[in-house]
Amino acid sequence: MKKFIGTLKNIWAIDELRQKITITLLFILVYRFGTHVVLPGLNPNSEAFNKAASKGAGGLLGLFDTFAGGAFSQASIFALGIMPYISASIFMQLMTILVPQLQKVQKEGESGRKKINQWTRYLTIIVTIFQAGAYVAYLRAPQGGYASAIMVDGFMFTFMTVVTLTAGTLFVMWLGERIQDKGLGNGTSIIIMVGILGRLPQSLIQEFNSKSERGGGGLLVFLIEIAVLIAIIMGLIILVQGVRKIPVNYAKQIIGNKTVGGARQFLPVKVNSAGVMPIIFAQAIMFLPTLVSMTNLESAKGMVKIFNDHSNPWYMLIYSIMVIGFTFLYTALIFNPKQIAEDLKRNNGFIPGVKPGEPTADYIGAIMDKITLPGAIFLAIVGILPGFAQRLHVTQGFSTFFGGTSLLIMVGVVLDTLQQIETYLLMRQYDGLMSSGRVQGRQGLTTSTI
Repeated sequence: MKKFIGTLKNIWAIDELRQKITITLLFILVYRFGTHVVLPGLNPNSEAFNKAASKGAGGLLGLFDTFAGGAFSQASIFALGIMPYISASIFMQLMTILVPQLQKVQKEGESGRKKINQWTRYLTIIVTIFQAGAYVAYLRAPQGGYASAIMVDGFMFTFMTVVTLTAGTLFVMWLGERIQDKGLGNGTSIIIMVGILGRLPQSLIQEFNSKSERGGGGLLVFLIEIAVLIAIIMGLIILVQGVRKIPVNYAKQIIGNKTVGGARQFLPVKVNSAGVMPIIFAQAIMFLPTLVSMTNLESAKGMVKIFNDHSNPWYMLIYSIMVIGFTFLYTALIFNPKQIAEDLKRNNGFIPGVKPGEPTADYIGAIMDKITLPGAIFLAIVGILPGFAQRLHVTQGFSTFFGGTSLLIMVGVVLDTLQQIETYLLMRQYDGLMSSGRVQGRQGLTTSTI
C-alpha cells in the first residue's frame, strides 16, 4: 500500500502527465454528462419512457447499449456513441490493405494519413445517418416502449433525431481526437472503455440483488462469480500480452573503425495478432439480421431469433466458427512474413538455422499458423463466455463483463494506458508501476482503431 501511494505521488509530480490526466478526466466527464441528455421530442418524465429505459435493450442491442454506456436505452443524444466511427475506421483500415490506391495514399506520410482520416469522417456521417434512421424505427416500435413517450409526430421527430444523433456521434468522435492529442491514451478506446465501465456499477448491483434473493447461498454464488471474473481477466491479460519469441542474429559489420551488429535479439510474434477485430467482425455480421428486424424483435423467428440471443447454443457455435475464421483472415491481412523476411535480410539479420529470403518467410509463416490456432480458439471461447454466464443464471447486464468484446477492450485499454504512464515515470527516473517487470500494452495495427 505504501508503494502504491508513493507511485501515485510520483505520477502527480510530473507536470505533463498530471495535465494529461486532468484533461482526459474532464473530457470523460463531458461525455458521461451527454449520455444522460435525452433526445428532443421525447418526454423523459413519462412512465412509458422510464419503464423502457429501466428495462434496457436485450440481445445484441444490449451490446450496443454497453458500448454506449447506457445511452442507447436512455435515448440519449449520444445513443449511437462512438460505434459508427469505429465501423468506418475498420472499413477504411481494411480498404487500405486491400485497395492498392489507398495503400499509396497511406504511404504518403502525414498528408496521406490526414486524407484517410478525412475520408473516415465522411464515411462516419453516412454510417451514422443510416444507424440513426434504424434507431428512430426502434423508438417508434410498440415493442420498444418508447412510442408513447414521443411528443412530436411524423417527419419532424425523424429529422430532429437523425440530426441530433449524427451531431452527437461527431461530437463524441471529436472528444476522442482531443483525448488523443491533449490527453492520455487512445481517445476512441478510452471513450469505449468509459462507456463499458459506466454500466458496471448498475450491473453489479442488479446481480447482487438477484443473488441476495436466494439468501446466504446466493451471496456465496455472487462471490464465486467475482472470483471467476477476476480469473477471466487474468487469462485475457495473458492472451493480450502472449508472444512467441523467434531468435534473430545480426551479422557483424565494420563501419569505419567500429564494429557494429553481432547482437542476438528476438522477433516477438503475438499469439493474438488480430486483437479484438475478429470478435467485432463476427458480431457485426451476426447483428445484421437483428438490425433488419429491430422494430419487431419480440416476434422474431428462426435465424433472427437465434442471432438476437447470445446464450443460444446455435448462436455460440456459429459465432465461434466465425471468430476463428476471421482471426486467420485478419492475421493474414496484417501479418506479412515476406516483408519481415526482407527487412531482416536488408538489416543483415537472420534466424539461426534458416536461410535468408523465402525460407525465412516460410519459417515465420509456419510459426504464425501454429500459434494463431490456439489464439483463435481462446478468442472464440472469450467471445461466447457471456452466453455461458447467462445460461448459468447470471443477469444479462453482468454477463457481458465475463468476456466478449467489452472485457477484451477494457483489458487492452487499461494495459495501454498503464504502459504510457509507466513510460513517463521511467523517463523521469522514477520506479515503474511493477517491481517484477514493465507493463506491456497491445502492439500492432489493432490498437490504432480500438
